[in-house]
Amino acid sequence: MRRLPAGLILVAAAVGIAGAATAVARTTAAARIVAATRDAAARAARRDQDVAFFSRRVARDPIGAADRARLAALYLQRARETADYTDYRRAERLARRSLALRLGHNENTFALLANALLAQHRFIEAHAAALALNQRAPGVASHQALLAEVALELGRYGEARALFDSLWPARGDLAVAPRLARWAELTGRPDAARRLLAAALAEAEIRRDLPPEQLAWFHLRVGDLALRTGRLEDAEFAFDRGLAVFPGDYRLLAGFARLAAARGRWRRAIEFGDSAVALVPDPATFGLISDAYARLGDARAATEYAHAMEIAVLGQPGQWHRAWSLYLLDHGRRVPEVLARVQDEIRTRRDVYGYDLLAWALHKSHRDREARDAMDHALALGTLDPQLRQHAAAIDSALQAR
Repeated sequence: MRRLPAGLILVAAAVGIAGAATAVARTTAAARIVAATRDAAARAARRDQDVAFFSRRVARDPIGAADRARLAALYLQRARETADYTDYRRAERLARRSLALRLGHNENTFALLANALLAQHRFIEAHAAALALNQRAPGVASHQALLAEVALELGRYGEARALFDSLWPARGDLAVAPRLARWAELTGRPDAARRLLAAALAEAEIRRDLPPEQLAWFHLRVGDLALRTGRLEDAEFAFDRGLAVFPGDYRLLAGFARLAAARGRWRRAIEFGDSAVALVPDPATFGLISDAYARLGDARAATEYAHAMEIAVLGQPGQWHRAWSLYLLDHGRRVPEVLARVQDEIRTRRDVYGYDLLAWALHKSHRDREARDAMDHALALGTLDPQLRQHAAAIDSALQAR
């Protein structure tokens, strides 16, 4: 949660009526945040009670498919809020067991399974689960959108394009719009992505059935897109609104850390980053804090956070976290090992960012002709991400220097 400036009321009194009005407004905002935090804690407590309740039901009933699906959904919800991979694995196991017990009238459990596998970066298995879902319940927009999302992660862009083209009439669906927006962004249409996300956020804000953490996620998506496209004020506004909805959201705090870094405000980046990793040890945020300390000339703190980043990576299942690989390459560390891992991953996950990482690893290995070939794949969709453009420019510069 963001702190109010010390002595705010006294300062307001000193500067007169305008300052007093600002103090009242901020105090009111602080009260809302405190209330929202209390509500979030109460909801989490109720969810944990539900987990305990359905865990007892599952223990008593060895053939209860519905109870296992319900418990899987609860674990998946909690994992999304806390990034606890143990809960993702629990959700996966329960979903698999539910499907083993009953396939009929249990199609949505395939969606639970696919999402649990996606979170663990087990994309091939997630694709199989999403495909099974669409085969058993065809023509459902949210099911098709899930399959399209997994296809994007795997770099199966022909499949993704066909699915997203068919989903355009359903762009008002909250399960569809964010995925369509991601496709638009990847294919070099950030304005279309912005419009899709703005419409989805407007719809989410009037939905009374949407949990606050999900509404905050829509603000996060809007802010992330704004940040990637250089609209920093818009990003700040979106992150602020998200935190007002769901205070203490580690993803939004990490977003503020990235925003501060983009502005060169390294101490603010550290402050927000520390708040985020205190809640969830996200590798990318550890890396950002490490770089911020390095910018401030504190090599010892930079090294400590880099070590924390590695520990966080090793605590996650599946392939190496790409942020860790990128961090190692940017700092010229363990380049042959990173290259080998990236080459192994690209065999099955041939997406834009996988090819970008491969190109960067080849560049750091002084294999720039091969790097340029990989970069061509990374740029093939027309993605306008600054990271891709910077890497391409560095590779071209190295080739021209020869």
